[in-house]
Amino acid sequence: MDLSFTPEQQLLADTVQRFLADRYGFEARRAILRSKEGWSREVWAGLAELGLLGLQVTEEHGGMAPAPVETMVSMTAFGRALLVEPYLSSAVVATALVGDLGSKSQRAEWLPAMVAGELVAALAHGEPGTRHDLARVSATAARHGDGWVLSGHKAVALHAPAAGLLLVSARTGGSAAAEAGISLFALRPGARGLSLVPYRTFDGQIAAEVRLEGVAAGRDALLGPEGGAFPALEAACDLGVAALCAEAVGAMQASLDATLDYVKARKQFGVPIGKFQALQHRMVDMLMHLEQARSMSALAAMRAGSADPRERRRSVSAAKVVVGKACRFVGQQSVQLHGGMGVTDEVMVSHHFRRLTAIELSLGDTEHHLERFVANAPAAPAGRRGEENA
Repeated sequence: MDLSFTPEQQLLADTVQRFLADRYGFEARRAILRSKEGWSREVWAGLAELGLLGLQVTEEHGGMAPAPVETMVSMTAFGRALLVEPYLSSAVVATALVGDLGSKSQRAEWLPAMVAGELVAALAHGEPGTRHDLARVSATAARHGDGWVLSGHKAVALHAPAAGLLLVSARTGGSAAAEAGISLFALRPGARGLSLVPYRTFDGQIAAEVRLEGVAAGRDALLGPEGGAFPALEAACDLGVAALCAEAVGAMQASLDATLDYVKARKQFGVPIGKFQALQHRMVDMLMHLEQARSMSALAAMRAGSADPRERRRSVSAAKVVVGKACRFVGQQSVQLHGGMGVTDEVMVSHHFRRLTAIELSLGDTEHHLERFVANAPAAPAGRRGEENA
């Protein structure tokens, strides 16, 4: 696989990195985290001006999709800077869902506003106890007149407090674990019976519990076919996993760079600790994990849009397994090599460690994706199956 960028892609990478260097330094990010909203609308507007909010949107609605490499490049830069704005939630996952399931009028109303940074959308799908199983949906949507009434509880809805549009999954048919029967609804946060309990996650992101207590939704709130949202949900989450892998690569690179600088400067017994062979071996191991993650991130980016669901699932899950293991190793080694100061808020590596830990657990942890990778293995040829049975 050719991992080199075109001149246009390299220009985008340089532009995003300059933007973040100017607007998203360590102290600026800490100020954003301390703010009431927990994210910066000014930075969000800047991302819109750069065209980064339209990477999953077709030209018809003001975007430049498909742009898998550009998304990877942007997410890698966001990982280095530890961006806390709702890019993954809104500009990747929610945008992909609206583009895939939305009607012509829904796409025309929402997508241009999302590209311009005027509308933030977030997916509320996960529920307590589901353990990353996308098909396990207990929230219900019952017919009421020509609309619906939604009831249920959604957990850890990332960036829901920032959203002007919530994409909420609910079951309109089928059993509690069936892929068929899941529908997707677009709700406004102020709807009667819809309440949010906002909080900060381990890595500083904003999230919320979403409670649905008899929320009335009109006929036009339904996205896509009734009971047929699962394929689009799975595809959008796979796109999100690919984006997370790219973000992890950026965060690991920054963590490795900071650790390398530290071991060159920190002295014991009159010499830099980076001179000690045991620590050099650990740094090399960190680099090997990073480079493996980088190549798998590129694979996930290219396969996340595959028309073959099995190929997409297998490639994305393989990448998440490799990247998840690398997140854990690089994050932990960075903290250990920094010593006690590695876990303090005053050192950037501690923030990278938290984000890497969160990425490893997000949209399916390493164990979940390993099982998914095995479940989507190609079927053995008929002759080979006969030999194995013999």
